[in-house]
This record gives sequence, structure tokens and C-alpha cells, in this order.
Amino acid sequence: MPKTALILGASGLIGNQLLGMLASDPRITRIYAPSRRPLSGVGSKVVNSVGDDLQTLLDGLTEPLDVAFCCLGSTIKTAGSRDAFRFSDVTLPVHGGRTALQLGATHYLVVSAIGANAKSWFFYNRTKSEMEQMLMAQRWPHLTIARPSMLLGHRPTPRANELITAPIFKLFPGKWKSIQAKDVANVLWMRAFSPALTAIEIIQSDQLREEAAENQV
Repeated sequence: MPKTALILGASGLIGNQLLGMLASDPRITRIYAPSRRPLSGVGSKVVNSVGDDLQTLLDGLTEPLDVAFCCLGSTIKTAGSRDAFRFSDVTLPVHGGRTALQLGATHYLVVSAIGANAKSWFFYNRTKSEMEQMLMAQRWPHLTIARPSMLLGHRPTPRANELITAPIFKLFPGKWKSIQAKDVANVLWMRAFSPALTAIEIIQSDQLREEAAENQV
């Protein structure tokens, strides 16, 4: 049963929701949540190291871990360049996975994106696929990859493209329909305490939505 957790991206749309769920769960005794900006109102369970370089913060972790979560996610526009986007969405998740594995974690739960595909015409989708493949190569005892569609939820600084496309994605069918960030967080939280069916599990957006509906908190 997981007791100590690492969460990357705790200040983000999904990560903030997940952090709250983990912090209120009596089964979790300690949460390591390194971030670039201080997290507010996180409670006594949370160890929040702060700095501009998340890799260095990860390298400073020495305590044993049971489970790790990665909710990091950006866009090329937000990151500023393709290289910066790849660093945030590939380099950091992979480095986080390597660190957690070295510290004893046996389950890594990671947010990817719908459409992740190494052969996609879109750089965003190819980058997400690259991240997934590199994590699979780490040979985790249990790796869970969530592929949500367009995320819904409050951001302090809204992304312009989401303001335009979110209403459209609400009308899409199946896995392409938009999904609440809290529902993705809910499934990650529940899956962390569920028996592993296979070493690698990929959860598409429609399945995320269905599981969240079954496990409302």
C-alpha cells in the first residue's frame, strides 16, 4: 500500500486537484512536491522544495518512495520553443521517473495526451509519444499512462486556444470529448491504490471519464 508519494506538476490543472486528494488520504503519510513556485495551503504532509531547476530539485530527493505521479504538461506557445516544450514534457517526466525508480517507487502514473503517436504529423503528439516510449523503456513494475482529451477546469492564466476549442470539444464523441481535470486526477488517485492488471496500462479519455464517474469523491 503506497505511503510516500512524489508528484510533479502539483501547481497545474490536474496536479493541483491530485495533490489535494493525496493530502486528504490517510493512507499517504508524505508527499514530495518539488515546484518552481511555492505551493500554498498544502498541509503538513507535503514537502515542497522550490527552485527554478526541477531536475536539481529531483536530484536532491533521498527519501524512499512508493509511488510517483507526473502531471507536467505545457504547450509550445507557453514553453516558448520546441526545445523548451520537449524539456518540460519529455526530459522532466523521464528524469522524474528515473529518480522515483531509484528511490524505490514501483508505480509511476503519468499524464500524457490523447493522440500521442510517434508517426503523427503534429510535433505535440510525437513529443508525447516519445515521452511514453522512454518511460516504458525504464521497465517500471507498473506504469500507468493517462491520455486525456481537452482539459476543462479553472486556470489562473487561461490558455487562449483552450478558450476557443473547449466548447467545441464538449460536443465531440467518445474519447475525443473534453474532460474535467478533476476527473483525471480522481482516476490517477484511485489507480495508485488498485492492483496492477498489467505492467503497462494506457487509459484513454473516455475510460478516464467512466472511471471517474464510478469513483466520485
